[in-house]
Amino acid sequence: MNKIGLFLFLLPSIFLAQETKQTTEWFADAKLGIFIHWGMYAVDGTSESWAFHNKSVSYPTYMSQMKRFSAEHYQPEQWAALIKASGAKYCVITTKHHDGLALYNTQLKTPQASKQQNWNPKYPFSTSHQTPARQDLIAPFYSALRKEDIKIGAYYSLLDWSSNDYPAFLKDSSRYQIKDDPARWERFLTFMHGQIAEIATNYNPDLYWFDGDWEHSETEWEAAKIDSIIKAKNPNAILNGRLKSFGDYDTPEQNMPIIHPDRNTWELCLTSNDNWGYRPQDRNFKSHFELLSIFTECLGMGGNLLLDIGPKADGTIPDEQVAILKEFGRWTQKNASAIYGTTAGLPAGHYHGNSTLSKDSLQLNLFVPSPQNMELSTAKGVMTIYLKGIKSKTTHVKLLGSEDIIPIKEVGKISWSYVPGTYFIEIPIAAMDPMISVLQLQFAEPLQLYRGKGGFH
Repeated sequence: MNKIGLFLFLLPSIFLAQETKQTTEWFADAKLGIFIHWGMYAVDGTSESWAFHNKSVSYPTYMSQMKRFSAEHYQPEQWAALIKASGAKYCVITTKHHDGLALYNTQLKTPQASKQQNWNPKYPFSTSHQTPARQDLIAPFYSALRKEDIKIGAYYSLLDWSSNDYPAFLKDSSRYQIKDDPARWERFLTFMHGQIAEIATNYNPDLYWFDGDWEHSETEWEAAKIDSIIKAKNPNAILNGRLKSFGDYDTPEQNMPIIHPDRNTWELCLTSNDNWGYRPQDRNFKSHFELLSIFTECLGMGGNLLLDIGPKADGTIPDEQVAILKEFGRWTQKNASAIYGTTAGLPAGHYHGNSTLSKDSLQLNLFVPSPQNMELSTAKGVMTIYLKGIKSKTTHVKLLGSEDIIPIKEVGKISWSYVPGTYFIEIPIAAMDPMISVLQLQFAEPLQLYRGKGGFH
């Protein structure tokens, strides 16, 4: 194939890559999102959907929570204001988990509802019809988020363990095999696709966060049809990677990746304690320092953090999670220029820590964990960090949130070698942030790095 022919052959994929980059640009720049797991499982503080699937409680016992899911103190405007204050730029909430209960006012009745349902199958399986909340819990929250200029995301479980038209039920049982009853599977797909169409039409989310994909193949889910339903309403909507090849970004769960995920755009979804939904017995909340440290790890790899909270059944957010979001807000507001709209920082070997770069590579942000368990404001001395392989000259160095002038010293630079020396920087401990400090280096030209072996190389 000649060069012209090769170019014409690659042209569609080039345009597709550019379009994907433009569509996901807001997401890549957002850096912080808030995940909300809310549902009937908050009543008894049990595992969301998995409690009955894994047989820790019976299905009727699990479903009985629905009759006590009242949301009587739910104030979506306060939720949205708190999320705004955290510095998050997007929010994802469960519109329907694996148990099948829709938190929005679906008009579709669950086909062939489980015979143990403990709810009225004459009406749609939603909070509007089956719980004392008697309302669409999603619509007012999305409206409040949009007023705060926060992008909205819809978590939706592809599977539905409460529908007899869905093959799986308990972990050691299944209702049928698709190959043996394809009509039954098609009936479920019609229902599931219909709910996605409802969400797209009624709420037009910026982002779709699919889950439950592991139980069937992309072909069985008819993922292409799901994508077309969404894109017909909003061509710019982005989808998480759990819709297989139709996903726009990767979303590793709980554990920080060591190497970069496959897709260029990604987020880490992370609980603030050990569980997704409200669990009163789970007091193992991650500390503010731990969460911000993980956040800077994500930033340093060019990713986002999607941090989860689990509201109580009455619609209030646990105090510990309120405090976490407020601390994120304090830190993100102070260090905004090192967070939003940045790219991945220095490759390994240059700095022993996390960092980000401005898109024009004129600004390097170094995240420096501050000494913990001490009163910093009265502390004496300095913390010394060092950088290697920085070829560009700095114009100035500052500690965000401080007026102190930060000197920088180059050690080991040899006049006859183009190999740069090592930068040593001393940070006054008394001026450091209580959690993680940000040292910002400005360059006169886009940052250039030395990646050689040292000496004459």
